[in-house]
Amino acid sequence: MAHKHKILILNGPNLNLLGKREPEIYGKVTFEEYFEKLDIDFSEVDLHYFQSNVEGELVSKLHEVGFEFNGVVFNAGAYTHTSVAIADAVAGISAPVIEVHISNVLSREEFRHVSYMGKHCLGVISGFGLWGYKMAIQALLTEQTSL
Repeated sequence: MAHKHKILILNGPNLNLLGKREPEIYGKVTFEEYFEKLDIDFSEVDLHYFQSNVEGELVSKLHEVGFEFNGVVFNAGAYTHTSVAIADAVAGISAPVIEVHISNVLSREEFRHVSYMGKHCLGVISGFGLWGYKMAIQALLTEQTSL
């Protein structure tokens, strides 16, 4: 049997409120509902999901999986624009990371135009809603097979 790719979807602060918080920006689907669909769409992948509102927990999760998993799809939320610790954790692991944002951060407040972790990522997907997660998984799988 072929080795299953292990990919972590990592969500930062306030993403536990998807479906409730600002549905005009973020939609009406909870991430757990969307994750079930991803798990079906990518049945050949060992998908894992973790969300935390706590910066240190996100750093610890990156350390935990960053040398074992084949990739991380990471929406760090507001920590994208503020956290040197998260940027350092992304830079310090061997697994490729793709930064994802549901909204188009470049169409929002100017402070959201800066990503501390982006330069350490394989790529950045922003503004495609929840579809961005699916795009990121596909990109990681393509990256893995092209190595």
